[in-house]
Amino acid sequence: MNVSEAVERRVSIRAFRPDPVPGAVVREILQAAARAPSGGNLQPWRVHALAGAPLDELKARVRANPFGEEPEYDVYPPNLWEPFRTRRFQCGEDLYAALGIPREDKTARLTQLAKNGELFGAPAGLFFSLDRQVGPPQWADVGMFMQTVMLLAAERGLATCAQEYWARYPKTLAEVLALPEDHMIFSGMALGYADETAPINTLRTRRDPFEVWGDMRGFDD
Repeated sequence: MNVSEAVERRVSIRAFRPDPVPGAVVREILQAAARAPSGGNLQPWRVHALAGAPLDELKARVRANPFGEEPEYDVYPPNLWEPFRTRRFQCGEDLYAALGIPREDKTARLTQLAKNGELFGAPAGLFFSLDRQVGPPQWADVGMFMQTVMLLAAERGLATCAQEYWARYPKTLAEVLALPEDHMIFSGMALGYADETAPINTLRTRRDPFEVWGDMRGFDD
């Protein structure tokens, strides 16, 4: 598989098979992803990979606290404006349409949202944190590291779903992961094998054409 194929194959999977992912494969992916760039080579990412009993413990604690905790950062800016508001709204509508859940069925929508806390059935979860004192450039570095993880997973036939949902559980994750006090959780990621029979995995989120967000000048053609 080349890089272009991995980019095309990487999608947010929200239904996984229970088949375990070998720990050696997870370590291999994370170690290879450490070649991701970071300004000044700070390598600001910290990663915890959970499976089996440790992951079951985390899921149980989330089930016991379905409303979450006070997040330490805003996943989305308050009062989201255009075009971001429409993009987010359309993503949600497409997701629930893939499941056949109408807008008025609030219970079904909340049930689907809660599946985030189960990592959508994935057998492994990755959790990314970083030092509280770093700034936006280092947050971007962690994002590039995560993207590299997802592409390497795709290359190995694995599926992923990046989940900033886990920002809702900073205290729980800090305790379960034994994070040092100077670190904070940024995101989680479900990792496993996609359930190809699940309707939700047919979702392909929309992308605006290049002309909406791109500009090129000075090229020959």
